[in-house]
Amino acid sequence: MGKEKVSIKKNQKKSISYKFGIALLIIAVLCWLIAAVTTLMPFSFTVKASIITGSLIIGEILFWIGALLVGKEVVSKYKCYLNPKNWWKKGERQKHEE
Repeated sequence: MGKEKVSIKKNQKKSISYKFGIALLIIAVLCWLIAAVTTLMPFSFTVKASIITGSLIIGEILFWIGALLVGKEVVSKYKCYLNPKNWWKKGERQKHEE
């Protein structure tokens, strides 16, 4: 029961900049998805190239701004999850979850 109170307090202490950083990271992923989906759309080649280039650049900018706002620990934790080398290793995940 004591751990529940601690985790609730941690969730309540998240600052606005942290929440804004998480939102920017989510928007960055959506920008990357727009680039992927655009290849399937019936646009001309120049329009597709413009949309893909713009969305990738905006996605990268938003990702790095969001990463700066959420902090090094959060980024390294999720970076470990996204690395295919660590998908089958349990020890690495447990180290980052603590």
